[in-house]
Amino acid sequence: MGQVIPLFPLGTPLFPGVVLPLRIFEPRYRRLMRDLLVQRAEERTPGFFGVVAIRQGWEVEQVAPAEALYDIGCTARLQSVRPLSDGGFSVVTVGGDRFRLLDVLVTEDPPYLQAEVEWLADEEAAEEAAGDADGLVGLPGQGPLGPPDEAAAAGLDELVSSVARGSMDVLVHGVGDLFARYVAAVAALRGGDGEDVDQAPTDEESAALMEAVGDDPRALSYLVASAALLTTEDRQALLAESATRRRLATESRLLRRELTLLETIGAVPAPLQRFAGPRSVN
Repeated sequence: MGQVIPLFPLGTPLFPGVVLPLRIFEPRYRRLMRDLLVQRAEERTPGFFGVVAIRQGWEVEQVAPAEALYDIGCTARLQSVRPLSDGGFSVVTVGGDRFRLLDVLVTEDPPYLQAEVEWLADEEAAEEAAGDADGLVGLPGQGPLGPPDEAAAAGLDELVSSVARGSMDVLVHGVGDLFARYVAAVAALRGGDGEDVDQAPTDEESAALMEAVGDDPRALSYLVASAALLTTEDRQALLAESATRRRLATESRLLRRELTLLETIGAVPAPLQRFAGPRSVN
Protein backbone atom coordinates (compact mmCIF):
# COMPACT_ATOMS: atom_id res chain seq x y z
CA MET A 1 0.00 0.00 0.00
CA GLY A 2 1.25 3.45 -0.91
CA GLN A 3 0.49 6.83 0.62
CA VAL A 4 -2.71 8.63 -0.44
CA ILE A 5 -2.21 12.27 -1.48
CA PRO A 6 -4.38 14.96 -3.15
CA LEU A 7 -3.92 15.19 -6.92
CA PHE A 8 -3.81 18.27 -9.16
CA PRO A 9 -3.68 17.49 -12.92
CA LEU A 10 -1.95 20.04 -15.15
CA GLY A 11 -1.06 20.30 -18.83
CA THR A 12 2.65 19.89 -18.15
CA PRO A 13 4.73 18.11 -15.49
CA LEU A 14 6.28 19.80 -12.47
CA PHE A 15 9.95 19.20 -11.61
CA PRO A 16 11.70 19.12 -8.21
CA GLY A 17 12.94 22.53 -7.13
CA VAL A 18 10.94 24.42 -9.78
CA VAL A 19 8.60 27.22 -8.64
CA LEU A 20 4.97 26.83 -9.73
CA PRO A 21 2.53 29.73 -9.12
CA LEU A 22 -1.16 28.86 -9.41
CA ARG A 23 -4.46 30.73 -9.37
CA ILE A 24 -7.08 28.44 -7.84
CA PHE A 25 -10.63 29.12 -9.02
CA GLU A 26 -12.44 25.76 -9.47
CA PRO A 27 -14.63 24.85 -6.46
CA ARG A 28 -13.03 21.43 -5.94
CA TYR A 29 -9.53 22.91 -5.81
CA ARG A 30 -10.71 25.72 -3.55
CA ARG A 31 -11.78 22.91 -1.24
CA LEU A 32 -8.30 21.35 -1.63
CA MET A 33 -6.64 24.60 -0.54
CA ARG A 34 -8.96 24.91 2.46
CA ASP A 35 -8.19 21.31 3.47
CA LEU A 36 -4.45 21.93 3.16
CA LEU A 37 -4.68 25.13 5.22
CA VAL A 38 -6.50 23.22 7.98
CA GLN A 39 -3.88 20.48 7.81
CA ARG A 40 -1.08 23.03 7.97
CA ALA A 41 -2.61 24.67 11.04
CA GLU A 42 -3.24 21.37 12.84
CA GLU A 43 -0.04 19.53 11.94
CA ARG A 44 2.26 22.54 11.49
CA THR A 45 3.45 21.22 8.13
CA PRO A 46 3.72 23.25 4.90
CA GLY A 47 1.26 20.99 3.08
CA PHE A 48 1.56 19.57 -0.40
CA PHE A 49 -0.36 17.96 -3.25
CA GLY A 50 0.68 15.89 -6.23
CA VAL A 51 0.97 17.38 -9.71
CA VAL A 52 0.59 15.03 -12.67
CA ALA A 53 0.52 15.87 -16.37
CA ILE A 54 -2.57 15.20 -18.48
CA ARG A 55 -2.01 13.12 -21.60
CA GLN A 56 -2.68 14.91 -24.92
CA GLY A 57 -4.72 17.70 -23.37
CA TRP A 58 -7.63 15.43 -22.35
CA GLU A 59 -10.00 16.61 -19.66
CA VAL A 60 -9.62 14.17 -16.79
CA GLU A 61 -13.35 14.10 -16.05
CA GLN A 62 -14.22 12.98 -19.59
CA VAL A 63 -12.10 9.82 -19.55
CA ALA A 64 -10.95 7.34 -16.94
CA PRO A 65 -8.38 9.21 -14.77
CA ALA A 66 -5.90 6.35 -14.93
CA GLU A 67 -5.91 6.65 -18.74
CA ALA A 68 -5.92 10.45 -18.79
CA LEU A 69 -2.88 10.95 -16.56
CA TYR A 70 0.79 10.12 -16.84
CA ASP A 71 1.95 7.78 -14.11
CA ILE A 72 4.95 9.79 -12.84
CA GLY A 73 4.37 13.06 -11.00
CA CYS A 74 5.94 15.47 -8.52
CA THR A 75 4.65 16.98 -5.30
CA ALA A 76 4.00 20.70 -5.07
CA ARG A 77 4.93 22.09 -1.65
CA LEU A 78 2.97 25.13 -0.51
CA GLN A 79 5.12 28.21 -0.05
CA SER A 80 2.43 30.86 0.19
CA VAL A 81 -1.37 30.88 -0.02
CA ARG A 82 -3.27 34.16 -0.45
CA PRO A 83 -7.11 34.14 -0.33
CA LEU A 84 -8.77 36.21 -3.06
CA SER A 85 -11.95 38.27 -2.85
CA ASP A 86 -13.78 35.92 -5.24
CA GLY A 87 -13.19 32.92 -2.96
CA GLY A 88 -10.23 31.58 -4.89
CA PHE A 89 -6.58 31.49 -3.92
CA SER A 90 -3.29 32.78 -5.28
CA VAL A 91 -0.76 30.07 -4.50
CA VAL A 92 2.99 29.70 -4.88
CA THR A 93 4.41 26.19 -4.71
CA VAL A 94 7.78 24.55 -5.36
CA GLY A 95 8.39 21.07 -6.75
CA GLY A 96 9.27 18.46 -4.13
CA ASP A 97 9.46 14.67 -4.47
CA ARG A 98 8.77 12.43 -7.45
CA PHE A 99 6.17 9.68 -7.21
CA ARG A 100 4.49 6.95 -9.26
CA LEU A 101 0.71 6.58 -9.41
CA LEU A 102 -0.50 3.23 -8.13
CA ASP A 103 -4.21 4.07 -8.22
CA VAL A 104 -6.40 7.13 -8.80
CA LEU A 105 -9.26 7.62 -6.34
CA VAL A 106 -12.48 9.39 -7.41
CA THR A 107 -14.84 10.28 -4.57
CA GLU A 108 -17.66 12.71 -3.83
CA ASP A 109 -15.98 13.84 -0.61
CA PRO A 110 -13.43 15.19 -1.06
CA PRO A 111 -14.46 16.32 -4.57
CA TYR A 112 -10.89 16.51 -5.89
CA LEU A 113 -8.88 13.55 -7.16
CA GLN A 114 -6.65 11.62 -4.80
CA ALA A 115 -4.03 9.03 -5.62
CA GLU A 116 -2.26 6.17 -3.96
CA VAL A 117 1.42 6.70 -4.76
CA GLU A 118 4.83 5.20 -4.21
CA TRP A 119 7.79 7.53 -3.75
CA LEU A 120 10.63 7.37 -6.26
CA ALA A 121 14.22 7.62 -5.09
CA ASP A 122 16.92 9.28 -7.15
CA GLU A 123 19.74 7.08 -8.38
CA GLU A 124 22.66 9.39 -7.95
CA ALA A 125 26.29 8.74 -7.02
CA ALA A 126 26.34 4.94 -6.88
CA GLU A 127 24.33 4.41 -10.05
CA GLU A 128 26.16 7.05 -12.01
CA ALA A 129 29.59 5.79 -10.99
CA ALA A 130 28.52 2.29 -11.97
CA GLY A 131 27.25 3.59 -15.31
CA ASP A 132 30.53 5.35 -16.03
CA ALA A 133 32.46 2.23 -15.08
CA ASP A 134 31.01 0.31 -18.05
CA GLY A 135 33.89 -1.06 -20.06
CA LEU A 136 36.52 -0.48 -17.39
CA VAL A 137 37.90 -4.04 -17.48
CA GLY A 138 41.40 -5.45 -17.70
CA LEU A 139 42.81 -2.68 -15.51
CA PRO A 140 46.14 -3.24 -13.73
CA GLY A 141 45.62 -5.33 -10.59
CA GLN A 142 42.23 -6.63 -11.70
CA GLY A 143 41.85 -10.32 -12.44
CA PRO A 144 39.09 -12.05 -14.42
CA LEU A 145 36.96 -12.45 -11.31
CA GLY A 146 37.52 -8.94 -9.97
CA PRO A 147 40.13 -7.17 -7.85
CA PRO A 148 42.41 -9.67 -6.06
CA ASP A 149 42.87 -7.60 -2.91
CA GLU A 150 41.50 -4.63 -0.98
CA ALA A 151 44.18 -2.24 -2.22
CA ALA A 152 43.37 -3.00 -5.84
CA ALA A 153 39.65 -2.70 -5.10
CA ALA A 154 40.17 0.69 -3.46
CA GLY A 155 42.24 1.85 -6.43
CA LEU A 156 39.55 0.76 -8.87
CA ASP A 157 36.83 2.46 -6.82
CA GLU A 158 38.79 5.71 -6.85
CA LEU A 159 39.35 5.44 -10.59
CA VAL A 160 35.65 4.80 -11.19
CA SER A 161 34.72 7.78 -8.98
CA SER A 162 37.18 9.98 -10.84
CA VAL A 163 35.76 8.94 -14.20
CA ALA A 164 32.22 9.55 -12.93
CA ARG A 165 33.10 13.05 -11.69
CA GLY A 166 34.82 13.88 -14.96
CA SER A 167 31.90 12.57 -17.00
CA MET A 168 29.45 14.65 -14.97
CA ASP A 169 31.57 17.80 -15.32
CA VAL A 170 31.66 17.36 -19.09
CA LEU A 171 27.90 16.84 -19.22
CA VAL A 172 27.16 19.87 -17.04
CA HIS A 173 29.42 22.12 -19.10
CA GLY A 174 28.02 20.82 -22.38
CA VAL A 175 24.35 21.11 -21.38
CA GLY A 176 24.97 24.59 -19.94
CA ASP A 177 26.52 25.79 -23.22
CA LEU A 178 23.75 24.20 -25.31
CA PHE A 179 21.06 25.75 -23.11
CA ALA A 180 22.66 29.21 -23.47
CA ARG A 181 22.70 28.78 -27.27
CA TYR A 182 19.11 27.57 -27.17
CA VAL A 183 17.88 30.56 -25.14
CA ALA A 184 19.68 32.94 -27.52
CA ALA A 185 18.03 31.26 -30.53
CA VAL A 186 14.61 31.46 -28.88
CA ALA A 187 15.21 35.14 -28.07
CA ALA A 188 16.01 35.80 -31.73
CA LEU A 189 12.78 34.06 -32.75
CA ARG A 190 10.87 36.08 -30.17
CA GLY A 191 12.32 39.21 -31.75
CA GLY A 192 10.67 38.10 -34.97
CA ASP A 193 7.27 37.94 -33.20
CA GLY A 194 7.32 34.17 -32.87
CA GLU A 195 4.11 33.47 -30.99
CA ASP A 196 5.23 30.01 -29.83
CA VAL A 197 8.01 31.30 -27.62
CA ASP A 198 6.06 33.37 -25.08
CA GLN A 199 6.76 30.89 -22.27
CA ALA A 200 10.50 30.60 -22.91
CA PRO A 201 12.95 32.43 -20.60
CA THR A 202 14.64 35.59 -21.82
CA ASP A 203 18.43 35.91 -21.93
CA GLU A 204 18.36 37.80 -18.63
CA GLU A 205 16.06 35.26 -16.98
CA SER A 206 18.20 32.40 -18.24
CA ALA A 207 21.39 33.98 -16.89
CA ALA A 208 19.75 34.48 -13.48
CA LEU A 209 18.49 30.89 -13.42
CA MET A 210 21.87 29.49 -14.44
CA GLU A 211 23.53 31.50 -11.67
CA ALA A 212 20.96 30.20 -9.20
CA VAL A 213 21.62 26.52 -9.97
CA GLY A 214 25.38 27.10 -9.76
CA ASP A 215 27.36 23.86 -9.95
CA ASP A 216 24.44 21.61 -8.99
CA PRO A 217 23.98 19.08 -11.85
CA ARG A 218 20.59 17.92 -10.57
CA ALA A 219 19.23 21.47 -10.35
CA LEU A 220 20.57 22.23 -13.84
CA SER A 221 18.87 19.14 -15.26
CA TYR A 222 15.49 20.15 -13.83
CA LEU A 223 15.94 23.79 -14.90
CA VAL A 224 16.51 22.75 -18.52
CA ALA A 225 13.64 20.24 -18.40
CA SER A 226 11.19 22.88 -17.17
CA ALA A 227 12.41 25.94 -19.12
CA ALA A 228 13.06 24.53 -22.59
CA LEU A 229 10.11 24.48 -24.99
CA LEU A 230 9.86 20.71 -25.10
CA THR A 231 6.81 18.58 -25.74
CA THR A 232 4.93 17.17 -22.77
CA GLU A 233 6.16 13.72 -23.77
CA ASP A 234 9.81 14.86 -23.66
CA ARG A 235 9.34 16.59 -20.32
CA GLN A 236 7.56 13.58 -18.88
CA ALA A 237 10.41 11.29 -19.94
CA LEU A 238 12.89 13.60 -18.20
CA LEU A 239 10.81 13.60 -15.02
CA ALA A 240 10.65 9.79 -15.08
CA GLU A 241 14.45 9.53 -15.37
CA SER A 242 15.89 8.71 -11.95
CA ALA A 243 19.58 9.52 -12.58
CA THR A 244 20.93 13.03 -13.11
CA ARG A 245 23.69 11.84 -15.45
CA ARG A 246 21.25 10.10 -17.77
CA ARG A 247 18.83 13.05 -17.58
CA LEU A 248 21.57 15.48 -18.63
CA ALA A 249 22.68 13.17 -21.44
CA THR A 250 19.10 13.07 -22.75
CA GLU A 251 18.83 16.86 -22.49
CA SER A 252 22.01 17.24 -24.49
CA ARG A 253 20.41 15.28 -27.34
CA LEU A 254 17.09 17.16 -27.02
CA LEU A 255 18.76 20.59 -27.02
CA ARG A 256 20.75 19.70 -30.14
CA ARG A 257 17.52 18.64 -31.82
CA GLU A 258 15.72 21.83 -30.79
CA LEU A 259 18.63 24.01 -31.88
CA THR A 260 18.52 22.40 -35.32
CA LEU A 261 14.82 23.25 -35.60
CA LEU A 262 15.34 26.79 -34.34
CA GLU A 263 18.37 27.61 -36.45
CA THR A 264 17.22 26.00 -39.70
CA ILE A 265 13.46 26.55 -39.88
CA GLY A 266 12.76 28.85 -36.93
CA ALA A 267 10.27 26.49 -35.28
CA VAL A 268 9.55 25.15 -31.81
CA PRO A 269 7.13 22.35 -30.86
CA ALA A 270 3.54 23.48 -30.43
CA PRO A 271 1.79 22.00 -27.40
CA LEU A 272 -0.75 19.31 -28.28
CA GLN A 273 -3.33 21.12 -26.14
CA ARG A 274 -3.48 23.79 -28.86
CA PHE A 275 -5.04 21.28 -31.22
CA ALA A 276 -7.34 19.60 -28.73
CA GLY A 277 -11.01 20.37 -29.29
CA PRO A 278 -13.91 19.52 -27.02
CA ARG A 279 -14.46 15.77 -26.66
CA SER A 280 -17.80 14.37 -27.81
CA VAL A 281 -19.95 12.55 -25.27
CA ASN A 282 -20.95 10.06 -27.98
